Amino acid sequence: MKKSKRSLFTVMGLSTVLLLGACGSEGSSNEASADDKEYDLKMSVTVSESSTWFEAAEKLKTDLAEETDGRINLEIFANEQLSGGDSGKAVEGLSKGTIDLTFNSTIIYSILDERFGVASAPFLFSNLEEVDSVFGGAGGEQLKEVLAEKGVHALGYGQNGFRQLTNSVREVKSPEDITGLKLRIPGIQMYTDLYRELGTDPVTMTFSEVFTALQQGTIDGQENPIDVIYSSKLNEVQDYITMWNYSYDPLVLGMNKELYDSMSDADKELFDRLGKEAADYQLELAREKEAGQIEELQAAGMQFYEPTEEELAAFKEVVQPLYDKYTDIWGADLLEAFQP
Repeated sequence: MKKSKRSLFTVMGLSTVLLLGACGSEGSSNEASADDKEYDLKMSVTVSESSTWFEAAEKLKTDLAEETDGRINLEIFANEQLSGGDSGKAVEGLSKGTIDLTFNSTIIYSILDERFGVASAPFLFSNLEEVDSVFGGAGGEQLKEVLAEKGVHALGYGQNGFRQLTNSVREVKSPEDITGLKLRIPGIQMYTDLYRELGTDPVTMTFSEVFTALQQGTIDGQENPIDVIYSSKLNEVQDYITMWNYSYDPLVLGMNKELYDSMSDADKELFDRLGKEAADYQLELAREKEAGQIEELQAAGMQFYEPTEEELAAFKEVVQPLYDKYTDIWGADLLEAFQP
């Protein structure tokens, strides 16, 4: 009888050990499965597949797939296909989580919050060195905080570039030259206010309509970075370009924050690292291509003009009231962080 009891206790003890071991194994399996979760993500890019934006998105897609053996798949949609061609709806979708990642300009983010307009304030930056210093420092960090408030985790900053002025009426060297021109501008209030200060007749329309409007003379001109002017062949319908670097146009490689926060620490680190690399890659590509694009536009007959410091000072004086109005909207601390 005693021997039977000992055998029974031995069996019960062994069973308990096995049960505890099984529980421990199950916990380890759950932890591993959290790190090995598969993702099929969708990313929206504003412009075409031939753009540096799309090239950078492709790099991110490839790097993610390679480092996770295909566990994280990224499907890229050019020309805002996920939002019916509407960039504003794209950043709203990113904020709400209906789109996982996007490459969008901070100008578009101004639809969510006017504070984003500070990055493109008129004549804020004189050159790319000043841009890099601000975005690599306090300005870039504070902008990430504002993005996080809107449900977006910033993986990195790319570049659409300095916005330049084109028109088909006359060479623009001074505020007097721009007065009265009918110009297409981005559909945000800051640019409307800015171009009214300059004495123009600003018009908002989707960019897909711009070429035809210029061709038909519905508008006299528009403003955009060189890459957009070049890729859209605006030299065919515009004669003059003023290289005044009046507004810098940064890009945000953004990820839905709720999605990002739900990931394992390892996957967060992966997206932070590879996302920054992709954004840096886009920025380098954009800067490398611009010089060649300018040469080709000149060869195609566009007349380039680069204002002197005195001429730029005249433009800055005219738009100073915009700073008086928008400092409170952007926030004095945020504006100070963006001062080179």
